[in-house]
Amino acid sequence: MSHENPNRPADHAAAQHEHESAPEQKPIAASRVILAALLVVLFLAVLAVVGILPRQRAQAALRDTTNELAAPSVIAEAPKPGAPVQELNLPGNVTAYTDAPIYARTAGYLSKWHFDIGAKVKKGALLAEISTPEVDQQLHQAEADLATAEANAANARTQADRYKGLLAQNAVSQQDADTFANQANSTQAQVRSAQANLSRLRELKSFQKVYAPFDGVITARLVDTGQLVDAGSAAGSGRELFRLQATQTLRVYINLPAVYSASAKVGETIELSLPERPGQPVKGTLVRTSDAIDPMSRTLLVEIDIDNHDGKLLAGSLAQVHFKVTPVGSVFVVPVTALIFRQEGLRLGTAANGVAHLVPVTIGEDDGRTVQIISGLTAADRVIVDPPDSLVDGEKVHILSPDEVRAAAGGKQ
Repeated sequence: MSHENPNRPADHAAAQHEHESAPEQKPIAASRVILAALLVVLFLAVLAVVGILPRQRAQAALRDTTNELAAPSVIAEAPKPGAPVQELNLPGNVTAYTDAPIYARTAGYLSKWHFDIGAKVKKGALLAEISTPEVDQQLHQAEADLATAEANAANARTQADRYKGLLAQNAVSQQDADTFANQANSTQAQVRSAQANLSRLRELKSFQKVYAPFDGVITARLVDTGQLVDAGSAAGSGRELFRLQATQTLRVYINLPAVYSASAKVGETIELSLPERPGQPVKGTLVRTSDAIDPMSRTLLVEIDIDNHDGKLLAGSLAQVHFKVTPVGSVFVVPVTALIFRQEGLRLGTAANGVAHLVPVTIGEDDGRTVQIISGLTAADRVIVDPPDSLVDGEKVHILSPDEVRAAAGGKQ
């Protein structure tokens, strides 16, 4: 009887397993790899968008809020219509018809003055005398130099004439005769130079006496006896001696708004009032205009002359000129605080749709509280009542009405 090994079937199975190969795997398709990569990228993009967009929206909202809070709040209201301007009250400067500083034309010491302030003098009146010892000595020297030059010239002319006669007799050479002729001409030129110098010093000597250049009144005396004076002018360093004004006729200058320039007619009688003569109007005559509009102020310079032979009016006063004008266009009244003074000219701030604008305007009458706007404004505009100094054209603003401001003030109370 044979015996079988109980481990034999197991060995057989193991041997069979060793002879079997691993099962083959199918390769992954490339389209699936690309699709998976796209899905991953899409997922990451969605995550980025979901995280970035809210942040950008928050930043934009913060920026808008900051800009909105930075915009200044302004009170704007419609301008009030005013009556057409029939008369302009404009300030005018009263000046002398001629105003001249009197300077010395020679150096020396003031020996005497003859008129003081307030004195009325005629043209050619002796105002002062100057002692000029240095000029006197120079004048004496110039007279001596002239005498010497004339003597030398006479001697040279005599020699030249003598040699000219000898040359005719062939007793001297032509060169010698020409030499003495040239010497005669040279000495004659020296005589003319000495004469010019003498004339100059005589002119300086004549300036020892200071005369009035026109009829007028002495308004200032700036030197006294014994003071050293130098020749000078307004542009130099010389001392001004007197100031003389011709006040028989006074000039008044005013700046007329350009819109009324057509109302300025030469020869027209103009009424003026002066603070030192209350209730006593003065008549003047419009004599000339600058015939050009000032591009900075947009005004026309007008000169009015006043007869002042009685001497009752004083130069240097400030007059109110009552100028009759022809009404032009619509007139609006705004507070004086609404005016903006800029380098480019007068401006008015207006507001519309949350944006400020600076518009050029022309003003009429000004009573200190309100001012008339005669050009540059329409009834549809809303005027910024009290604009900030930093306001610029195109700036965003919060527009408030006067009623809203009053309501807010009442609520706080």
